[in-house]
Amino acid sequence: MLTRRQMLLATGAAAIPVCTRVFGADDVRPTDIFQAGERPKDFRLGAPKTLNGYFPFAVPKTKEEWLKRREVVREQTLVSHGLWPMPEKTKLEPTIHGKIERDGYTVEKVFFASTPGHYVTGSLYRPNGDEKKSQKYPAILCPHGHWKEGRLYENGEAAAKNEIKTGAEKTLEGAMYPLQARCQMLARMGFVVFFYDMIGYADSTAIPHIAKSGVPHPDGFADAEGELRLQSLMGLQTWNSIRALDFVESLPEVDPKRIGITGASGGGTQTFVLTAIDDRVTAAFPAVMVSTAMQGGCICENCSLFRVGTGNIELAAVFAPKPMAMSGAKDWTEEIETKGYPELKQLWKLLGKEENVLAKAFTQFGHNYNQVAREMMYGWFNKHLLGNDKAVEELPFKPVPPAELRVFDDKHPRPKDELKSKLLRAKLTEASDAQIAKLLPTDKASALKYQGVLKVALRAMIADELPDDIQQHRKPTVLEMDGFVLSHALVGRKGEADAVPVALVFGPKSGRGRMLLWLHPKGKASLLDGKKLVPAAKSLIEAGFAIVAPDVLGTGELTPAKPFAVSEIYAGFTYGYNRPLFAERVHDVLTTIALAKSVMKPESLHLVGWGEFGPIAIVARAAAGGAVDKLIADANHFQFADLKKPTDPMMLPGALKYGDLPAFAALGAPGKTAIFNADFAEKNPATRTYAALGQPKSLEVKTAKMTEAEVAAWLTAE
Repeated sequence: MLTRRQMLLATGAAAIPVCTRVFGADDVRPTDIFQAGERPKDFRLGAPKTLNGYFPFAVPKTKEEWLKRREVVREQTLVSHGLWPMPEKTKLEPTIHGKIERDGYTVEKVFFASTPGHYVTGSLYRPNGDEKKSQKYPAILCPHGHWKEGRLYENGEAAAKNEIKTGAEKTLEGAMYPLQARCQMLARMGFVVFFYDMIGYADSTAIPHIAKSGVPHPDGFADAEGELRLQSLMGLQTWNSIRALDFVESLPEVDPKRIGITGASGGGTQTFVLTAIDDRVTAAFPAVMVSTAMQGGCICENCSLFRVGTGNIELAAVFAPKPMAMSGAKDWTEEIETKGYPELKQLWKLLGKEENVLAKAFTQFGHNYNQVAREMMYGWFNKHLLGNDKAVEELPFKPVPPAELRVFDDKHPRPKDELKSKLLRAKLTEASDAQIAKLLPTDKASALKYQGVLKVALRAMIADELPDDIQQHRKPTVLEMDGFVLSHALVGRKGEADAVPVALVFGPKSGRGRMLLWLHPKGKASLLDGKKLVPAAKSLIEAGFAIVAPDVLGTGELTPAKPFAVSEIYAGFTYGYNRPLFAERVHDVLTTIALAKSVMKPESLHLVGWGEFGPIAIVARAAAGGAVDKLIADANHFQFADLKKPTDPMMLPGALKYGDLPAFAALGAPGKTAIFNADFAEKNPATRTYAALGQPKSLEVKTAKMTEAEVAAWLTAE
């Protein structure tokens, strides 16, 4: 038998400072083996992060670092909004009618289909100039926030007079119709302005925005299928913004190289989200929304995966170095000048355009987009889109009675093909499934393209990738017993407050050759039956494997005192800021893989997923790239499509959109893989991808169960 030190040297573990405890076979206690001492201090065992957390932005040190990070944030935004890959842009076929003449501008009524069966409605403001003017106008998109009736908002006269008294407004019409005030002034400055409805507001009523009780409407997008397909009110609203941009760009008088966007509150969220994903925007002004504090309180400002590891400051930063200014008020944005803006200014400076970012908090006013803030915005667009660096004072105007701004009338009725939520979602599902089906591989080139699309999606879905920054939180404990050695460590990521308990087991024949990552619902305790290794583990150790087994989140030492809480109102309020439990478990597997690769340095690394953790192993292998040589996993007859509740611990938002479990298995190609207890269709993404890459025999999919002995035999076979 090898000595303990020889065993340590065989796996490379001797390079780690250890605290050695040697026990005889008769006095080994399970608690001595599987407890590292005090309870792991892992932040995930506490309460989840919420939209009211703190979201600072750390500026990368180099331009190259930022460009890499920018791409990750941008792709995460697209995936979370259900826009990866970008859906097909069908014909808008806009209807523009009902021109209203005003001093220096006109207002028209607009509706168009952003996707078949769903319509964007709004008001189109145009400068009332020479129709034959050869010089084109810049354009401004104006999404609104949560004003009552949105585009049709009308403030009471008494409240309006109070606004004038406080200095927030200068004219009664501006105080009563602040949203119209913004649009008319921009049009008189020389902009084409499209002021469009949020879903559930004004004329966009086919799908409700939010119920009066403050919970998502039952006709909304708050169910398990919505999560699994990344269908959300926020995603649809963002798609409407993209199509609104398509609309203004299609107008013959608009200069497509000069397009801005501005909105306040929820409209501010829409503003910086569009700037993060669409390069056509050239200047922006999100008002009273960008901050390190509250991130947006409505379901239209939240969706799963969106702000995991990021926040509104960094999301706004994606627009750099283009011109962006923002206003704050006596609300969650009141500290923007000292928290957020200095970092944004540092980033814009890094990119050589420090003068292109500005923030000003008007803390004498509450949450608003009043005349003081509007005039700041006019000056910003005047400078960056009109080339005139002068202050602009808002002019008095004649408001249009809200009833006259209604888009639909007897001559222009609501479209007969307009769909309610259920039917629209079915159409969106059909279109998305067809889009993914077109990507399914038929040859090597298409297989690599397909895998590329899935890799981006998966990275966003788990908000993670294989790390290279593993650290150990304490010296490992090493124990000898019954012919094998067990080392217990506590590891995590640098920069994260996670702590994953890991057990390493090896025997006399274990060397640097083969290592097995053992993933089990019972964690590392599943390696033992009393004081002995379970038969499968023992046979693998005797075959020369070293085994590393983690307690992933929710198992073993990482079992929380209370169940993991997911918002019952809308899962996006939780999954929008925290990895789902499924993704956290994948995160811990990736941490363990990185530990094995960087510290033990095996010649080959295999992964086995037992029972209900088989699907987690499949997804983890997909996320690890080529780091795992062989995978064998129990699919456990699991399909994401079977999940009925967003709160299910197996929930992984987006999993169904991209093809369910077989799609993640496809990302393992061409690595050797065996999946049993599987309910895969005969022609599934995995078998197609392996075949397209010329390695069909490297994938085995079995509907039957495999015994532990059969699993061990498969792993030990060459």
